[in-house]
Amino acid sequence: MLIHPQFDPVALQLGPLAIHWYGITYLAAFAMFVGLARLRLTHTPYAQEVAQGTWSKQDIEDILFYGVMGVIVGGRLGYCLFYKPGYYFEHPLEVFAVWQGGMSFHGGMLGVFVATAIFAWHKQRNWLWVTDFIAPCVPTGLASGRVGNFINGELWGRMADPDLPWAMVFPQSGSTLARHPSQIYQFLGEGVLLFVVLWLFARKPRPMGAVSGMFMIGYGLMRFMAEYFREPDAFLGLLSLGLSMGQWLCVPMVLVGVGLMGWAYRKPSVSLK
Repeated sequence: MLIHPQFDPVALQLGPLAIHWYGITYLAAFAMFVGLARLRLTHTPYAQEVAQGTWSKQDIEDILFYGVMGVIVGGRLGYCLFYKPGYYFEHPLEVFAVWQGGMSFHGGMLGVFVATAIFAWHKQRNWLWVTDFIAPCVPTGLASGRVGNFINGELWGRMADPDLPWAMVFPQSGSTLARHPSQIYQFLGEGVLLFVVLWLFARKPRPMGAVSGMFMIGYGLMRFMAEYFREPDAFLGLLSLGLSMGQWLCVPMVLVGVGLMGWAYRKPSVSLK
């Protein structure tokens, strides 16, 4: 069995300033988003809009700002409402105690939806036009976040067969049992694989909303499968039908994605050309 290497969470210490690995993974996520978004501006149909002056590199920086705010606010509120609603209703001020940890991807996604809707309204653009633009640029950031989870030795997997070549002991779990390195599974699935699928899918002209729908379906399915190998939250355990909270939150995500894809392909008049 492998043993988690127990990384020092502080990557660099400069006097009183401590730079954490997790912060570095966030910076890497933002940098990759900006780089991919600039490359996306060279794709059809956005390249034509750049030439017309309706899209620019400044828009990417604005979208990133709105998106970061959406992730932080939505991710925190989502965690409080989806995972510990009773506790935070009794201790509402602790909702703001983000340094104690507790973020939800699904809440962050809803926050980004709201943030991009505000951006689209401000720029007088169709909201799905904006989400289709950013969707292929998101998975690399998710992959970077899972690297941070692995470095921190958090969100470890369920127990695995000790003979599994990559089974790993996570001392942070309080046991010496072999576990699945579920962070790596999610890095590969909802990060690398989803990026490849979405990037290739988005390279060709698609009906408006199709790329966004593909993202929701792809992430929902990848996360749903990965949850079978990820240890459920101790305070929740498994819920109805033996599914985790993460899996239940993926169900409406996939259904909305399927509905959005169906709507997109029934609306040829809004095709991206």
